[in-house]
Amino acid sequence: MSIALTDLIGPKHITLNLRAETQEEAMREIVGLLVAADKIDNPQEFLEQLRARETTNSTYAADGVAFPHARTNLVDEIVVGVGRSEAGIPWTGRGEMAHLIFLIAVPERLISDYLVVVGAIARTTKDRPLRTLLLHAESVDEFVATLLSAPSI
Repeated sequence: MSIALTDLIGPKHITLNLRAETQEEAMREIVGLLVAADKIDNPQEFLEQLRARETTNSTYAADGVAFPHARTNLVDEIVVGVGRSEAGIPWTGRGEMAHLIFLIAVPERLISDYLVVVGAIARTTKDRPLRTLLLHAESVDEFVATLLSAPSI
């Protein structure tokens, strides 16, 4: 299975200027983008699922990147929302700050696709030059173009 991140992340799913100051606010703001794009029907329930996942294991990866995610019956297809924060969002109790947040919702039935998508985002954001371009993109179009330059997984 080959997945291009740009097949999952539409321009309306991205904010380059998160206003959030906390992890909860960041997840709520990004979920709001997905609700506005008609991708998630029950935002409160989905936020509860994300919180439960965070309680089990933090989704902060490293290098200023977090990817809160949940397998859920609240979506019909894989959906990814992205938030970027110049100041950073405190993501763990150890002082790590997330600057790029990829929020992922995957239908429960797509177990292998779930692992592929999370892995694809992890590999993409581990690439320091690519991550730097994402952090400094001046527009959503530039951000998406940078993702387009990432290899399909």
